[in-house]
Formats: sequence, structure tokens, C-alpha cells
Amino acid sequence: RDVHLLVKDYVSIARHGVFISTPKVTEQSADINVQVEVEGISGKQLDVEINARIFSPKGELVTETKGMAPKKNKLATVEVPLPVVAVSNPQLWSCETPNLYRAEITLVRDGKVIDNVTEKFGIRTLEYSPEFGFKLNGKKLFLKGIANHHDLGAVGAAAFDRAIERQFELLKKFGYNHVRTSHNPYSKSFMELADKHGILIVDELIDKWSDKSYWGGRVPFTQLWYKMIPEWIKRDRNHPSVIMWSIGNELQMREDLAGFPTGDWGVTTYRIFDVLVKRYDSTRKTTVAMYPSRAGAISRKDADFNKTILPPELSTVTEVASFNYRYPDYAKYLEACPDLIVYQSEATSSELTAPFFGMDRDKMVGLAYWGAIEYWGESNGWPKKGWNYSFFNHALEPYPQAYLIKSAFCDEPLVHIGVVDSEKESIEWNDVIVGRMPLSSHWNRVEGSKQNLFTYTNADEVELLVNGKSLGIQKNKRDDIQSRNMIYWQNIPYGKGGNIIAIARNNGKEVARHMLETTGKAKALKIELENADWKADGMDLQYVKVYAVDSKGRVVPATEGEVTFEVSGEARLIAVDNGDHMTDELFSGSHKKLHQGFVMAILRSSQTSGNVKIKASLKGLKSAEKKMMTK
Repeated sequence: RDVHLLVKDYVSIARHGVFISTPKVTEQSADINVQVEVEGISGKQLDVEINARIFSPKGELVTETKGMAPKKNKLATVEVPLPVVAVSNPQLWSCETPNLYRAEITLVRDGKVIDNVTEKFGIRTLEYSPEFGFKLNGKKLFLKGIANHHDLGAVGAAAFDRAIERQFELLKKFGYNHVRTSHNPYSKSFMELADKHGILIVDELIDKWSDKSYWGGRVPFTQLWYKMIPEWIKRDRNHPSVIMWSIGNELQMREDLAGFPTGDWGVTTYRIFDVLVKRYDSTRKTTVAMYPSRAGAISRKDADFNKTILPPELSTVTEVASFNYRYPDYAKYLEACPDLIVYQSEATSSELTAPFFGMDRDKMVGLAYWGAIEYWGESNGWPKKGWNYSFFNHALEPYPQAYLIKSAFCDEPLVHIGVVDSEKESIEWNDVIVGRMPLSSHWNRVEGSKQNLFTYTNADEVELLVNGKSLGIQKNKRDDIQSRNMIYWQNIPYGKGGNIIAIARNNGKEVARHMLETTGKAKALKIELENADWKADGMDLQYVKVYAVDSKGRVVPATEGEVTFEVSGEARLIAVDNGDHMTDELFSGSHKKLHQGFVMAILRSSQTSGNVKIKASLKGLKSAEKKMMTK
């Protein structure tokens, strides 16, 4: 993550010392509260003026407020609320219109500016209720999200802005609007980019409340929590993307994971932590993600698990009741506790769209799919080095299942073919059944074989054609959450190739189609670039995607061989990737084997603008070159 060295006057604005909130918002006006924490004035008789200037998303000055720091205050850090000001006709922050205002805060002493801080913020309202779940700016909104670890594929845990941004762009393209930052605070840049792209964040502090299990710090958690919580809240509280604080995860497994030994499964610990959260931000609700999802820590292997279906004790006192998995039980939980505001903080990807369709989306907050993007760590066996029961691989190439989720998350008509490659992998992981059926979207199969496949669609029905011959029409079973938007086709003849087309229809009218074609042999490499605005700031990345293609430019997935990259100019090659989670190859170097006809180079710009050239070569295929420029 970025490192900064700040040198300040001894009288200065404290670290994360500006807090901006918008407690009253209408179409005509929004109140802006600015609070500034000042250091270095304790016990002193100093004339220190605090000024705040508010600028619109277009950069225009819209209002300002000022005040004086108190004299002879005995606190080391003094919180100074400035007079409330109003912004007329506020431009609201939302997922579709992520408008950001800017506050410039200055300290002035003896007519001289001695410190200044700039903070971006958004004007928006948050509401939660058992009746409607969640509203943003007064409008019902269902969270459609992911819960992941924070690494970013081949660049690892390094928080490159471009690596984060391409993830957000992909998620929005597939209908997602939300990320839960499991199970630690993500980088500052992650929050800033979520603000920019309109991604709603459930911001999480930690996994378990334990000094030993699941805790990696040198100092016990119980000696740090009162320092961690203020640092976390104060850093992130100005981000409009942050809509909820999650203080912990899966505590009700063992009593020693639930915080202080008060014998109530963490209820008292939560209440203490919640008070400290509210001390620094009372504008958002708090939660804790719960699993096992039963009172008394009853687990799936206990005899009473399916007899006494009561929510965990802690979930009944948290402001939002967050549950990992177990969506079929939510109705029973609400019978016992009708006032629960329900959020599915982790949904298993192996159940595909069932966790989404299985929720009462009119009354519940939303869900976050666990591991929707492949991440490192939590491997179930070498050569895997992480989690791959996902909708996108770690290079952000979508699996066919990604289009199934898109069909549920988006209203636009969609159909996508996924051909079954092998039997579904299924394992028990942390008391949850997980797995994925290997599918791919190509029509290069064994001559004379028969194929099983899925057509994913949100339309009424799908007709399947092989080489122009119709194999019939199947309806979308919308009344079955297990198979909704998934149409299964068995023993589809492949013959000698050709093409397969899925035509989706609503009310008998075509609304979408997807075609797979049998390709010719690979003849060349083709390069695609992602970053059209590559900056010469020494940090910006260019993702260079390379595909093996036939004479018509179609990707040939079975192409084998090692691609060599040559880079010259104002950038350097920092990683090579192919999206293969089972490889034992490193990401460093300039060579990478093709995987499903794909390989990728990641370039990092220098601090000098100029030309960059990359060449990708593979023996037996025509090489590919691209010239770029950093600015």
C-alpha cells in the first residue's frame, strides 16, 4: 500500500482528523457538518482559525464555513465542529451517479496557513428497516456483491489503483454493486475507487475476536481493539461508498472466538465495540457476520441443527443481522425475531443463483458471493495456491457461470452457452459444501462426441440450434430457485464441428443470442489492451491480453506453447499470467504458457511519459506487437 511521509507544524490537523457528514438531505438542500481535530493546542492560548471550503463535483466553490480552535483546552486532540452550512440543489452520490464533493480544510495562525487537508465526500442518505431492507437516497436497493480476500491476481497484495479499478469495472459490467471487505480493512485507494465507481462497501474490521486463533498480530487483539477501531472508522468514515461497519466475522464457532469471556456469545463484546464505533461515526449501522448460523453455536453436524432453527444470539442484537450462507433458514429466523434486518454476508458460489433468488429481495438488504473472484490462500491442495470456486479467474477472465449471475443481477436480456468439461468438484470446507462445475464456452470438441451444456438466460425460453438444425425449445423454470435461469441440455451431438447457437425469446420474440463456432488451427497471436489512459506516474498498469487465434481471429482454446514477451520504452514488465489456478509457474519473468488460448502481461509505467512497445511471440504462430504511449 502507499506510504507517505508528512512533515507538519506542531499545531496541525490530526491524522484522519476531518469528519464530514450530511445529516439532512432534500432535493433542494443538504446540510454539511464539518468537524476538524486539531493537535498541538492543548493548554495553549493560541489564535488558530479553521476554514473549510466546499467545492462541487465540477470544482466550483459552493459554500464555506469557519471557526476558531478553543484556547486552553486540556485535551491532546481537540474536536472542533464548524458551523453547519447548506449546499443548494445537491448532486447526490449513488451507484449510477457517484458525485463527489471536495472539502479543503486549512488551519491559519497569525495570518499564515500552517496546515491543509483535502477530503472528498458524497451527499447521500442511508436507511435500513425490516420492512424494506436497505434504501439509498430514499430508493430501495438490493446489494448484489462479492466477499473476497484483498489480493489482486498476479500483482498479489500490492494495492495498485489500476488493478483495483479494473476489478470494479468488471463487477459493474456484470451487474454487481457491492463489495464486503472480508476480513480486514482494505486499502485507502480501494475506498477511494469505490467512491469513484459507485460501489457500495460493507467495511469489515477483523475476522474473529480472538488473541490466538485466526489472529496474526504480535500484540493480542484484546490489547489493541480500542486503538484499531478508531483508526479504522476515522480513516474510512468520509467515504460515501461505505454504508455499513462490520466489526467481525464468524464468531459463534467457539466461545473463545467471541471476544471477552462474558458467557453470552459476544453480545457484550459487540455492545462495547459498537459504542466505540458510534463515538467516531453514528451515521452508519454496525453488524457482525455470523456462522454457524444457530443459537448456542449448534453446527451442521449436531443432531439439533435442523430441529431448532434459531438465529445466533449475537445476530439478534446487532443493528443488521448478517449471516454467512444458510439462506433457506432466514424465514425461520424471522419467525423467531421479526425485527431482524437480514443481510447474507457470504453466499456460496457453488449454489449459483439460488442464494439470490432464495432471499426476500423486497425486505432484505442483499448478499455477497464468497470468492466470486479467485484469490490466493485457502487452497485445498497443491498445485492450487488459493480459492478457485469462482465466477472469474484471478486474471479476471469470466467463467460461463459469471453470465448466469449476470442474468440474475441485470435486466438486459442475456443468453450464454457453457459446455460441461468434466464432473462437478464438490468438497466440504469449513462446514460448508463448496465447489464448481468446470464449464467452458467454446465449440472445439472431440469429433463424433455428444456434449452436455447449459444455456444461462433471463428470458422466457431458449431454442438450441446445431449447424442450423433446431434441437428444440426449453422454458426458463422461474418458479424453481435451484434451476431458474439455467437450462440444461444433454447429449447434444457435436459431429464434425460447425456452430451451436442459443436463441433467447420473450413472448416469442428474440431478445438475445449466443453462438459458439468450431475454429480453425491457431495461426497467430492477437493483443488486446485495457488501459486507454495509461499514466506516466510510475504506478499505473497496462494489462496486455494475448490470445491464440485462427485465420478469422477466433480464439483457439487448445493452443499450447510458451509465449515470450519483449518490452521496451517507458515501462517494465512486472508480471505474466494466464489465469490458470493450478500452475506451479511464478508470475515473474518474461515467459508464460498459454492456458485456454490466453496469456497476459502486466506492465508498470515509468515516471517519464513516452512510447512503449511490447511483442508477444510463440514458435509456429505469427507474433503480435503493440505500440503504446504513457502520458
